[in-house]
Amino acid sequence: MPVGIFGRGVLATDPIDQLTIPNGTEVQEHDLVTDGDVLIGGGSTVEFGLRGRSLVAGERVSFNGDIEMEGDCRLDMWCEADGNILVGEDAYLGERVSVTGRLVVGGDLDIGDDVDIEEGFEANGWIVIRNPMPTVVFFMIYLTHLLRLGEAEEAESLVEELSANPDMDPVRIPHNATVSDDVWRVSTPATVGNDCRLHGNIRAEEITVGEDNDVFGSLRARGDITVGSGTTVHGDVTTRNGNITVQENATVLGDVSGTDVILSRDADVDGTIRATGAMQLDGTTEREPE
Repeated sequence: MPVGIFGRGVLATDPIDQLTIPNGTEVQEHDLVTDGDVLIGGGSTVEFGLRGRSLVAGERVSFNGDIEMEGDCRLDMWCEADGNILVGEDAYLGERVSVTGRLVVGGDLDIGDDVDIEEGFEANGWIVIRNPMPTVVFFMIYLTHLLRLGEAEEAESLVEELSANPDMDPVRIPHNATVSDDVWRVSTPATVGNDCRLHGNIRAEEITVGEDNDVFGSLRARGDITVGSGTTVHGDVTTRNGNITVQENATVLGDVSGTDVILSRDADVDGTIRATGAMQLDGTTEREPE
């Protein structure tokens, strides 16, 4: 069972309300590679292959590449996968899922009506043809059942087991997102952990990038942007209405443009710095010339 379904609370309303890239995530030869799980909101387009522990995708998610999961893989109704799917444990494919390649499952396969797998499938365990319950509904019913039985501690323990370990946070891609080598576009905040290597321009409501990352693209947001210590951004960092903070030993290989711009003295910006408000350098504030 994948981690992080409900965020930090038993009945959290939306566990994927922002783009979250956990520590150590990398894009390798057009594959998004993580040690943990991947949660994807409905209506999203993922133009990478995926490699990780387990995958849960909402309705109408489109994949362009192979999917390789060590654990489970659950695709809700009307998902499309342009490639092969390799699953180490169990797989759940909802109604009218389409797979252009081959499906190989190490455990059980639960498959819905009108599923199209062009190159066939095989499973080492049971094969059940029916309509699997939508992912979010399944977990909500399960936890609600525990609570109705008075097993509040067991329910809370389950959620903590699934989501409380910060070293195993999942990749979270929100609803209606676009993720590709060219752009990561979401209408929510975006958070990148530490020691990540990403390709593509990041477009989000707000952006926080952790330490020691390589981002091969630009950062653009409506609100605030923070570039963490030791991170290199191979592009511009711009915001429409927010402030920009570039921490020590960070490098921006492009322009920086925001309302207030706060730079560490040890930061390196190769391009032009524009601040419509104030520019601050290690505690020294200067008004940008008119």
